[in-house]
Amino acid sequence: MIRVALDAMGGDSAPGPEVAGAVMALRELPPDFELTLVGRTADVEAELARHPGVDRSRLRVVDAADVISMTDKPIAAVRKKPNSSLVVGLNLHRTGEVDAIISAGNTGATLAGSTILLGLHDGVDRAAVASPFPIPDGSVLVVDAGANVDCTSKELVNFARLGTIYMRDLVGVAEPKVGLLNVGEEDEKGGAIVRETHQLLKQQPRIRYIGNIEGRDIVVPHPTHGQVDVVVCDGLVGNAVLKFYESMGALVTRLLTKESPDLLGAKELAPLMRFLDYSEYGGAPLLGVRGVSIIAHGASTASAIKNAIRRAVVSVARGLSDHTAAEMAQHELPGSM
Repeated sequence: MIRVALDAMGGDSAPGPEVAGAVMALRELPPDFELTLVGRTADVEAELARHPGVDRSRLRVVDAADVISMTDKPIAAVRKKPNSSLVVGLNLHRTGEVDAIISAGNTGATLAGSTILLGLHDGVDRAAVASPFPIPDGSVLVVDAGANVDCTSKELVNFARLGTIYMRDLVGVAEPKVGLLNVGEEDEKGGAIVRETHQLLKQQPRIRYIGNIEGRDIVVPHPTHGQVDVVVCDGLVGNAVLKFYESMGALVTRLLTKESPDLLGAKELAPLMRFLDYSEYGGAPLLGVRGVSIIAHGASTASAIKNAIRRAVVSVARGLSDHTAAEMAQHELPGSM
């Protein structure tokens, strides 16, 4: 049985969506997991009371009196709020009481807490947020999607390695194609760090590097190399791309409301609207940490929380942490710095 901890106090409207998402997961997903809701017991139980008939045999509540807010400074919050729902949940993971943790709270605090309390695998300098972008035949993984604003070339190469492991061993892409997001495909394009990263990636025998790519190549097949599987960039660029992509669902809705309001409820459009709905994809795994840490959107709906739980269960079942440890513990690859 896979054991998942959920920070019940993390999201913008917590604990309502977290509890509702947990209930949906227990009812709709395969029964191969159990949940621990971490948060203020009275608040969590009050929300659970709104869902009569929930299976409590696979659900427990662990009390955590404090909450890390979205405005708290990440490292200080982790150190000064040991009784917060995030830190209590991370400690449950650290001590082996659960196999994964999910939080829709302060992303910086989740990154800092996961790094400090769970630790990083050998060979990993910094953990990275890996965000799946939907495409018609699956997904593209963007690494990093917001954890690290300033990156060295070595860290960007490691992001390529981490993304390759995820797409190969969890998604099932035999030889993931990796592209470096840049302002052009030529060798001389981009800033100094990106140019250096480009040259280093060319020398990595275990990475199927296709070269520099542009923004148009993220979700549309490259004209020469076809669909890219892993897109590497720093967290500033990755987060900007992610937030822009998330806005597309709202844009399509606005356009339809203005131009063709009768189409909004058409069943033929339902697959497209689900495709553009970020909640369908749950959370983003934090790659490189020892264990499974999933970062969900602060505005996550119950459906998004349910799907984040699904992602956590799959990540544990398919051995994300073990695969990462085995791959990253190998000796430094040629060209690494």
